[in-house]
Amino acid sequence: MSATDPYLLLQTCRKLFLRRHEVMVQIGVHEFEKTAPQRMWIDVDLYVPLAHTTPQNDHIAEVVDYDFVREVVAQRIARGHIELQETLCDDLVDELMRHPGVQAVRLSTCKPDVYPDCDAVGVEVFRAKPLA
Repeated sequence: MSATDPYLLLQTCRKLFLRRHEVMVQIGVHEFEKTAPQRMWIDVDLYVPLAHTTPQNDHIAEVVDYDFVREVVAQRIARGHIELQETLCDDLVDELMRHPGVQAVRLSTCKPDVYPDCDAVGVEVFRAKPLA
């Protein structure tokens, strides 16, 4: 097994998630996409080590707070126009991975309004820190 084996992550981590977080984003390579924000859905799974995030006193400071994820998304979107979903995914994952309590991140972005014959188009990234 590798140091970032998903099965090992599942055995040693708790998964926190944010589903279908809907945001308006200035994103796209086409000229018509540069005139107005587009609706996007963002899904995030954070893997946090059980050893460091099992609350003893039922207090928010003992865990990774969901607000952290929403703040990272809001701050990146506020920086301005993004050409590619790949760029947005990578930027968000990079920032989420900086949190010392996060072992791994799975993040996807979807644009639900691009094509009339499908629910959404999107990108997904998974990244993990080496397990100690």
